[in-house]
Amino acid sequence: MSGRVGVRGAKVSTPAVIVRAVAASGFGDYCARVAGDVVQAGWNRVVRYGAIGPQHRHARRFARFGPGSMIAFPPTVLFGEERIEIGAATTIGPLATLSAGFPSQIGIDGDPVITIGDRTMLGKGIGIVGHERIEIGDDIWTGHYVYVTDQNHGYEDLDLPIGTQLWKNDPVSIGSGSWLGHGAVVLPGTRIGRHVVVAAGAVVAGLDVPDRSVVAGVPARVIKRYVEGEGWVSPT
Repeated sequence: MSGRVGVRGAKVSTPAVIVRAVAASGFGDYCARVAGDVVQAGWNRVVRYGAIGPQHRHARRFARFGPGSMIAFPPTVLFGEERIEIGAATTIGPLATLSAGFPSQIGIDGDPVITIGDRTMLGKGIGIVGHERIEIGDDIWTGHYVYVTDQNHGYEDLDLPIGTQLWKNDPVSIGSGSWLGHGAVVLPGTRIGRHVVVAAGAVVAGLDVPDRSVVAGVPARVIKRYVEGEGWVSPT
């Protein structure tokens, strides 16, 4: 058996070296490190192979799943895939919710409810819940836990819980080249132009946001716009 020369000239086998190292550091600590390494290696494999790509069986359920695109593992909810279109080279982060249509429409083909463009990066915990129409353009990036929906419940009837009252749908669109910060919320009827910044935590409620502008606040309002010859200026 191969080994090395010990402190006093005696040959020490490799297993003995390991035993001494374990004894020095504490058997419990050694086991914890090994277990941690195993768990991390296993989880990395799960994340890698659990991601949905164009060749994945689940990708076939979508109305379109473009080449080079990916939904990271694990997603939270994937519903109504047959009415969701995903462009090329788009990445959707883990814990995503993509929900299109109503339960009564499961398995029924129709016009897309949710369209996500090319080269778009949607962050961890993205939530997109569409019932009529949500259109997200190309080259859009978001922070984590951004929420986009085209539906709200009514609240006018004081004798009914709000959650049981009829909903109101109003399409949503987000223009190409825009950025939505962490925790931003986009509500029904919102139309965001191209090259728009939506600040972290902003709630955009039914606002028509012009191209090349910055919106912030609750409810969100335009705080800057790009004006030719002047640059980025605050509205008067």
